[in-house]
Amino acid sequence: MTELQVTDLVIGEGKEAVKGALITTQYRGYLADGSPFDSSYDRGHPFQCVIGTGRVIKGWDLGIMGMKVGGKRKLEVPAALAYGERKMGDKIPANSDLSFEIELLEVLTRDD
Repeated sequence: MTELQVTDLVIGEGKEAVKGALITTQYRGYLADGSPFDSSYDRGHPFQCVIGTGRVIKGWDLGIMGMKVGGKRKLEVPAALAYGERKMGDKIPANSDLSFEIELLEVLTRDD
């Protein structure tokens, strides 16, 4: 896989994720073989980050922008847009393509 693949599972009706917004998500992450490596659902609390500013993997920055609150999206992220040649902990080997199922719960911008 060389390019980010974005599939809308549910189109949201709420506010749109834009560069610099603080977003709140629930997600599940999977390796290319389908085995899970992370889940905010399993941890029992949503994940927050600022989108579009390099604070998360590039696949998230690119794949979440334009998504609307209430939406669910599947991202298939090539290694180059994930962690590349870096191994992450015990669960993500170097050069891993990753996939995520992401539910967008909230978008906060400076206007709020």
